[in-house]
Amino acid sequence: MGYLLCRTAHRFFVVRPWVALMAALCLLAGCANFGPPPGVSVVAPFDLQRYQGRWYELARLDHAFERGMTDVSALYSPQPDGSVRVVNRGFDSTKGQWREAVGKALFTGSPTTGSLKVSFFGPFYGGYHVAALSPDYRWALVVGPTLGYCWVLARDTQLLASEREAIVAHARHLGIDTAALIWVPHERKDPAS
Repeated sequence: MGYLLCRTAHRFFVVRPWVALMAALCLLAGCANFGPPPGVSVVAPFDLQRYQGRWYELARLDHAFERGMTDVSALYSPQPDGSVRVVNRGFDSTKGQWREAVGKALFTGSPTTGSLKVSFFGPFYGGYHVAALSPDYRWALVVGPTLGYCWVLARDTQLLASEREAIVAHARHLGIDTAALIWVPHERKDPAS
């Protein structure tokens, strides 16, 4: 496999081409459109003061960054600068330990519209769009930059069957592959909560 020679701060180092390509793609992702996927209307009006606090991840579409995770929760805290601190925690069943990721979310437009971009890795952001929300802020359907990212969140670790069915029906109507949803077990007490 070939190499590229890069120069920075008067030092030379060798980089594999695929690393350079991944870095370039990440830089381009930083300039990406953070709007919701086509056909998805985000919740408006949206009230961050009501949305803040702990949410439990009840279902998700599978992705490597959450694979094997159970007992997943997210804690959203508004910050003085208008951003939102995001703390995701879950139990990594393959390693037998709790994992935590701390990130930052920014509204992509008006703070009264449930469309944000979230970063857990430096300047690289991904879309976070509240596609459905119960009037009492007890459950939420969230999608990412594409319909390949979907989460069902709730204030409790369980929902009424009627609520669950309504959320799944709404997700299916948006074009989400609801048969692929992973329903997340919540059996452990998080020592950090």
